[in-house]
Amino acid sequence: MEKSIIIFDGECNLCNGVVAWLIRTSNSSFFDFVPFQSARGQQILACNGLETDTLETVVLVDENGLHTLSDGFLKIIGKVPKYQLLARVLGLPPRFARDGFYSFVAKNRVRLFGKSAYCRVHLQQNFG
Repeated sequence: MEKSIIIFDGECNLCNGVVAWLIRTSNSSFFDFVPFQSARGQQILACNGLETDTLETVVLVDENGLHTLSDGFLKIIGKVPKYQLLARVLGLPPRFARDGFYSFVAKNRVRLFGKSAYCRVHLQQNFG
């Protein structure tokens, strides 16, 4: 099974926290975490016609394609066996409502959670 790629904002404290949680709670063979600021992140975004200057959504690339906004987040959570039920429950509201909430948090994440000058998760993965 090929790893799903998660592209995230490597300077966002909320994004780094979620990725760190995923690293702790999931099998390491599930995901490949790629900061959007990295050359690989930029390449994947550009090849898929997505913005490369900023990232207002997590991006999941898996065997079924590219997923963003609440669908991307829920598909990520759903890939972790012990959180599959939670992903299904959180997926019950209509997409417009889920995406509205997701977009509100995404637009305010730096103000609410802060920003780091570097990607702590990427450093931890590369330098242990």
